[in-house]
Amino acid sequence: MKLSRTEGILSLREWLVAWNEHDLIRVMSFLHENVVFENFTGAVIIGKDNLQKAWTPWFMNHGNFKFIEEDVFFDVDEQKLLLKWRLEWPSTEKLFMGKLEIRSGVDVIHFENGKIIQKHSYSKTSIKIDGLMIALKAGF
Repeated sequence: MKLSRTEGILSLREWLVAWNEHDLIRVMSFLHENVVFENFTGAVIIGKDNLQKAWTPWFMNHGNFKFIEEDVFFDVDEQKLLLKWRLEWPSTEKLFMGKLEIRSGVDVIHFENGKIIQKHSYSKTSIKIDGLMIALKAGF
């Protein structure tokens, strides 16, 4: 089953609603059983069950997060979607704990039979808090 442009973008928007309602079970319903997820740190998780286990603590510990669609492109022939997003949430950075933090990034999403089979997430290396751009430190 191939998604039309309208179906692909609608599916993405419904998925974002599930994220913003913090409904992990509904978020997972959009994913293929063999999903491959690569986050902005380069970590890779394979399989829907493994991904749900990995995301559960994030959903439980990060509270009031909100993903905002800034731009979207869907290639019908390739069944690939490019999402430019903004994440708003209470910061966990030591000097800004609880203040509104804004992160920006891009997801490259591949669909198979109407489900997300791959999700590659890329994020800027800076965040915005109180109007300040703050560089994130490398983890090595």
